[in-house]
Amino acid sequence: MATAPNPVEEASQDFQFPQREAAFFYGLFLRGHSADELRRDIEVPPTVLAKWDKETVREPKLRSVLERVVRYRQHVLAIFDNLVGHDSTSQRLQ
Repeated sequence: MATAPNPVEEASQDFQFPQREAAFFYGLFLRGHSADELRRDIEVPPTVLAKWDKETVREPKLRSVLERVVRYRQHVLAIFDNLVGHDSTSQRLQ
């Protein structure tokens, strides 16, 4: 008999490859999307953070997962910024 998937375990698997997600956003950047707009897409907006904080009051088990989401998105953003910075440095050298 199959067991129901555990959302915490599934989320953990999603957080294993921030490089892939950063590469996806970098690909959009290379296709002409604004780096600032992409950064906003990667970041977790303050309004969402506030909403999540309220949710964790009702469901304390969510806090660790949501904190991990925020750290993951910060990691993706750092990788993306590094790629964009590297790209602009390379273009200036040419």
